[in-house]
Amino acid sequence: MTDRRLVRISLLTALAPAVWGSTYLVTTEFLPPDRPLLASTLRALPAGLILLLLTRVLPRGIWWVRATMLGVLNIGAFFYFLFLAAYHLPGGVAALVMTVQPMIVLLLGAVLLGARIRLLHIGACALAAAGVALLVLQPQAGLDGVGVLAGLLGAACMASGIVLTKRWGRPEGVSLLAFTGWQLTVGGLALLPVTLLGEPLPERLTWTNVGGFAYLGIIGALLAYVVWFNGIARLPALAASFLSFASPLCATVLGYLFMGQTLGPLQLLGAAGVVGAVVLAQRGAGEPPGTPPGTPPASGAEGGRHGDDEEHEHEHGRHDAVSGLGIHPSSLTAPPTVPAPRPVPPPGPGSA
Repeated sequence: MTDRRLVRISLLTALAPAVWGSTYLVTTEFLPPDRPLLASTLRALPAGLILLLLTRVLPRGIWWVRATMLGVLNIGAFFYFLFLAAYHLPGGVAALVMTVQPMIVLLLGAVLLGARIRLLHIGACALAAAGVALLVLQPQAGLDGVGVLAGLLGAACMASGIVLTKRWGRPEGVSLLAFTGWQLTVGGLALLPVTLLGEPLPERLTWTNVGGFAYLGIIGALLAYVVWFNGIARLPALAASFLSFASPLCATVLGYLFMGQTLGPLQLLGAAGVVGAVVLAQRGAGEPPGTPPGTPPASGAEGGRHGDDEEHEHEHGRHDAVSGLGIHPSSLTAPPTVPAPRPVPPPGPGSA
C-alpha cells in the first residue's frame, strides 16, 4: 500500500472515532438520564434493521456464529460499556480509559494474527497514553469506579472485535453494508431483552431526546460503522486501533466549544502527542507486521481475508469492499494492468 493511499484511507477511517467522540456530549446533554441500555439499543437496532432491509442478505453457515460474536463485541457489549462510562465519567476521562485499546490489539494481534510486536508500536502506545492523559485529565476530573471498569471492558470488547474482524475478513460476495447491518442488528437484538428487563423506560421523551437518539443511530452507528469496517478491512489492525484516539480529541474539542471547558498548554501538548503517536503507528503499517517482504498473502481457508493489507485480496473483492459506500472501484488504487507479451519474431536466416 502506498503512503498516499494509506493516509487517505486513514483519514477517512478516523472520521468514525471522531464521530464517536461526540457520544459523550450527546449522552449528557440530549439523552434521558441514566439509560445506558436504552441508548445502546436504540443506537444499534434501528440502524441494523435499515441496512438489512436495504441489502436483504443474511449470514450463511459459519458466518451465523461469526456475525453473532462480532455483533456482540463490536456493537452490543461495546455500546453498553461506552454509554455506562459516559454516564459515570466526564467525557474526556471516559475517552482516556478507552485508550488502552491499542495495547490490547497489540497483544491479541500477536496471538491471533501472527503480528510482530515492534518497538515502534510500543513507543507509539506509550506516547498516545501520555498524550491523552495530558489532554483530558484535569484536577477536578472525577474518577468513578463503575465508569472506569466500564471503559476498560468497552476497550477490551472493541479491541477483540477489531482483531477478529481482521482475522475472519468478510464473506465473499457480501457487501460492506450487509456486513455492517449484520453486526448492528445482532448487537441490538442482544441488548433488547436486557433493556426491557433491566432498565425502566423513561416516562416521556422530548424532541431533544429524539434528536439525540436519531443522531447516534444514523450518524454515530449506521454511517460511522460503514466507514469503520471499511477501514479495518484495508488497514493493519494496530494502525486502525490507533485511529480511535480521534475520539478523545473530538470529545475535548467539543467540550471546549460547547461546555465552556478550557484548553491549557498541557492539553495542547497532549493533543500534539496523540497526533504524533498516530503518525508513528501508521509508519509501520506499510507491510503486514511479521510478514517478510515478498511473502504471498495468506490463504482464505478460514472463509475470510487474512493479513493486514487488503492489497492482497482478489480483484473482484475490491469492488465489493467499496460498493456499499458508493465509491467506484477505479477511484481506489487498482492493481496494475500487465500488457501482454509481444510475440517473438521467428529467427531469420543466419540466426544462431
